[in-house]
Amino acid sequence: MSLVLDRVSYTYPGSHQGLHDVSIDIQRGELVAVIGPSGSGKSTLLKLVSGLSDGYSGRIVLDGEDLQGRPVHKRNVGMVFQSYALFPHLSVLDNVAYGLRLRKLPAAQCRARAFELLSMVDLMAHAERGVGQLSGGQQQRVALARALAIDPKALLLDEPLAALDASIRGHLRDQIRQIQQRFGATTLLVTHDQEEALAMADRVAMLKDGRLLQFATPREIYERPASRAVAEFVGLSTIYPARVAGPGRINLGFAELQADTGGHALDSAVHVLIRPEHVQADPPPGTPNRLTGTPGRQRYLGALLRYDFELAPGVRPLLVEGRQAAAQAVAIDPAHLRLLDH
Repeated sequence: MSLVLDRVSYTYPGSHQGLHDVSIDIQRGELVAVIGPSGSGKSTLLKLVSGLSDGYSGRIVLDGEDLQGRPVHKRNVGMVFQSYALFPHLSVLDNVAYGLRLRKLPAAQCRARAFELLSMVDLMAHAERGVGQLSGGQQQRVALARALAIDPKALLLDEPLAALDASIRGHLRDQIRQIQQRFGATTLLVTHDQEEALAMADRVAMLKDGRLLQFATPREIYERPASRAVAEFVGLSTIYPARVAGPGRINLGFAELQADTGGHALDSAVHVLIRPEHVQADPPPGTPNRLTGTPGRQRYLGALLRYDFELAPGVRPLLVEGRQAAAQAVAIDPAHLRLLDH
């Protein structure tokens, strides 16, 4: 069962905000994460797929069926909201069985299916409790079980971990992914957390100002961002303006470096992307792209030390990340310099 958005556009009345010609395809069993800054169109996209908003142009097709005009309750999608939207007057078991009862399935079948889902999310012992007695992480798993109980054609996750403490997000992130893969659920995840998207998704779609900037695997979107906007949003980086000084060389003004200039013309303006983990500390003299300078502001992160490396007056510091003390010289492997069109 695939979910396809084909040139979908939607504009909020009286504004230019919304979505503009967005095309995304999610294959059967695939988890696609949608990321982007506030106002990028992430929530709008989710509302259109779920049926909570309508009036778009283009096509949204689920399992070969065009969803245009189809009401929410006839789309057969499961949805987990950021707030979980559980019913406080119902038990955990009854929350999970709620969608099944709306479909007028026999009570015994509803109960058996609800127990089956609670077993999968490791909440059998809490079946008869009220949801108010559960932790945030447990409530999140109840919401996920309820969404999956109806055997949806697509699963929609709206910032499912945003309300949880950072200390348990990683564990629950892995649990959600395992459950999603176990069910083979075709899943659309909307999140503002780029780490969450990279860790969970098969592919990532980045939106900005309602437009799709890149749709690729997590590795590709991190290592080969299609634009400066993608590079700045996904992961930490230092980006410098530069010019192509010749085949395999770029001029940053304060230094000339070796880089793969590819098809960029001589003297063309580019941006050069440097990820902090790709900066080598204290390289020996003669190392390609060796730069001298002084360590600036430092941030101790336990397993890592992240610091600014001051190169020259008026030049943006180079962000460095490593496991050793701040360096007096650094180098960047030419293979790890990524050139972006200006």
